[in-house]
Amino acid sequence: MAKSKKDALEYHERGRPGKIEVVPTKSVATQRDLALAYSPGVAEPCLEIHSNPDDVFKYTARGNLVAVVSNGTAVLGLGNIGPLAAKPVMEGKGVLFKRFAGIDVFDIEVASENPEEVIRFCELLEPTVGGINLEDIAAPACFEIEEVLANNLDIPVFHDDQHGTAIITAAALMNALDIVGKKIERVKVVFSGAGASALSTAKHLLRIGMTLDNILICDSKGVIHEGREDLSKYKAVFAAKTSHRTLRDAMAGADVCIGLSAKGAVTKEMVVSMATDPIIFALANPDPEILPEEILEVRDDAVIATGRSDYPNQVNNVLGFPFIFRGALDVRARGINQEMMLAATHALAELARTQVPDTVRGAYEGSEMSFGKEYLIPKPFDHRVLFHVAPAVAKAAMETGVARVTVDLDEYVDRLRASLGPGREVMRWMTTRARRNPAKIVFPEGHNDNVILAASQMKEDGICTPILLGRPPRVQEKADILGVDLGGVEILYAATCTEKRYDFAQTLFKRRARRGLTLAEAQWSLYKPIYFAASMLEAGEVDAMVTGIEASYTETLRPALQVVGRAAGISKVSGFYMLAFPGRELLFFTDTTVNIDPDAETLRDIALQTAAFVQDLGIQPRVAMVSFSNFASSSHNEARRIALAIDMVRESNPELEIDGEMQADTAIDGIKLSEVYPFTHLSGPANVLVFPRLSAANVAYKLLDQLGGADAIGPVLLGMDKPVHILQRGCAVQDILNLSTIASVDWQARNKHI
Repeated sequence: MAKSKKDALEYHERGRPGKIEVVPTKSVATQRDLALAYSPGVAEPCLEIHSNPDDVFKYTARGNLVAVVSNGTAVLGLGNIGPLAAKPVMEGKGVLFKRFAGIDVFDIEVASENPEEVIRFCELLEPTVGGINLEDIAAPACFEIEEVLANNLDIPVFHDDQHGTAIITAAALMNALDIVGKKIERVKVVFSGAGASALSTAKHLLRIGMTLDNILICDSKGVIHEGREDLSKYKAVFAAKTSHRTLRDAMAGADVCIGLSAKGAVTKEMVVSMATDPIIFALANPDPEILPEEILEVRDDAVIATGRSDYPNQVNNVLGFPFIFRGALDVRARGINQEMMLAATHALAELARTQVPDTVRGAYEGSEMSFGKEYLIPKPFDHRVLFHVAPAVAKAAMETGVARVTVDLDEYVDRLRASLGPGREVMRWMTTRARRNPAKIVFPEGHNDNVILAASQMKEDGICTPILLGRPPRVQEKADILGVDLGGVEILYAATCTEKRYDFAQTLFKRRARRGLTLAEAQWSLYKPIYFAASMLEAGEVDAMVTGIEASYTETLRPALQVVGRAAGISKVSGFYMLAFPGRELLFFTDTTVNIDPDAETLRDIALQTAAFVQDLGIQPRVAMVSFSNFASSSHNEARRIALAIDMVRESNPELEIDGEMQADTAIDGIKLSEVYPFTHLSGPANVLVFPRLSAANVAYKLLDQLGGADAIGPVLLGMDKPVHILQRGCAVQDILNLSTIASVDWQARNKHI
């Protein structure tokens, strides 16, 4: 424990004290910038907002700013420690808002325990922020404060200690009841604890179908029952007609126990007395009412959740508040109503039933990650929560009339996906383009788990029409195990397509007969999915092929070259990666996959092919051939080879912006190019970097991907007669989706289906 305390204190003290800072979102590097950021330029947006108050969302950060307000009277499990000691927690809340939903936060600790003063403070704060998250305020004051503010303010007000716990608990309970086969309107529920979280959770359970008569709540004095004269108006709602007086009495025969009280409140004897298949949510933090291992000592049929990350089924408020505010802010909601909270609950419950992607599994190695007793709700680091919960909340806000603006939900989901990283932003607009006229894409490794998962997602997203090669029963069996729907996805098995296979073999034989291929060998090759898929593409039965997840790059490229071949006038194919960085233009690194030590002619082809593809994406290419020297400062053979390649490119395409040889930092530094090398042919920093050999390009993109904060998208194969794109062996589902989207856009560009 001493070490844990030391680590925690060092974490908060190290470097710059605390966990948050304010950073500018606009340049303040020059006198001009300063004049625009402050006086005199700042007067212009002030006047616009004065004329049209809604312009505050256009010219300021208010629309993405939440105040986390606390008076420190009920901090975590620490109690009334005051506003100053509460500040580390409120900063932490700000970190979670930013990390999970991209929302900026001012944490504000108020030195008053008077509800009227806290209310008045928040009312005066309204022009500054787009929403208020009340935090760690003791009951019953928290109820009054939220109620008055929700009625008086025109922005979302949300007490997370109440509603966050309620929303997540309800989602987990819905799924737990489904697993044990019990109906929500019939189960008996007992609460240990009657604070803000417990009372709000009980209210929320009524909204999802539970009956009031089946809820018993126990506070420190026992069961809340009719006849007690010490009940607040908030507790009195749940006063039950019952002879039970203690938690022990109430637990006998109960189907569900929800603990929001204190360590040790629930005993093994109480657990034994519960009904068959009991559901026990021991949510007190940091120590549950009863530990999961204690429950399992006496009940092997229990479904268990806690508030801790070291046990399955963590009921964590971070699954709620960032995404609820995200959806509310993005439609400029006037408040957060019951329908919005219900929408969040249902979205979380539904997400837990879907297949968990590898990117999430990787963050929770060793955890059970499929819907069941140990996976009732999504994990906090499941990035999908953002684009499931926020749109559900936004939709509910629009449908109930509390939204000031409306959004297209499909476009909104795409925008949220893009917000997860620069690579996703790139893929967002490529996905939009792919959907305009989706290509028909064949996948030779149709039996691969990740390909199956990706195919289902492609069909749902509309980025292409996938065709999987494999034995249909085997592919379908795997899909069922993975829990994905392959409805509408065509599955072909080459061995049973006798006539088609024979025709493809004849075509391949004619193409390769003078290169040593016999008809028998061609016929045998067509049993192989890669040859069959490539033949489908060559015959025009599909628009593109994406393959390679189970073989090396060269093993996959060879059959594609034999069947589909290079495009007219192309002597060498090449490959590139797109690298997306936060806050800067997309970069293209080439050749990263094919040509080990290209000569001048090959470098020319690589540059021309990549520039053409970039041009088809609607981006003006500026090509730099990079090396270890700048503009012939070295007489090395590599420099001469690059200079020759540049001359060849200019001869082939005089309009293309290309220059070199130059060092990589020079290529992407617009100021250095214009001031130190004013003779450059580039109008700005290069966005296409052609490397002198494969090793340099491959090392560069992989290091930037792993260490430089870039998202690497690819590899994109260029120079083929038809769209063929080869995956990296063992890649993730998202990589398959990305490359399939690129393949669809590639086909559109070739056929001008834009």
